[in-house]
Amino acid sequence: MLVDRLEHYNIVTEKLDETIAFYVDVVGLVNGNRPDFEFPGAWLYAGEEAVVHLMKLGEDRDFGSGSIDHVAFSGNDFSGYKEHLDTLAVEYIDRFIEDANIYQIFVTDPNGVKVEINFHQ
Repeated sequence: MLVDRLEHYNIVTEKLDETIAFYVDVVGLVNGNRPDFEFPGAWLYAGEEAVVHLMKLGEDRDFGSGSIDHVAFSGNDFSGYKEHLDTLAVEYIDRFIEDANIYQIFVTDPNGVKVEINFHQ
């Protein structure tokens, strides 16, 4: 197979600091090492992988496709994550998909990107 996993997704944003805070404080990623590009941005890590790349929208940057409906991460503590979001007063939608035995939580980042967290049982 030519493709075996998703490496990262990229968000172009006018709200760089707010977006970093969301993915760190709400989703639980870590703001980590990023190459010294000539434009502002951040790389946010899940473990050893920089799974979210951020680029600040600027004079020579434009928004990309805008076609992605949502992105999904795997989580490991459904109840604990709900408590975390409640503590932060973050709005979310949760549901259980019985056929797949998966609990899901959906939150929306400052740029309108829907983020899904799946908790496999």
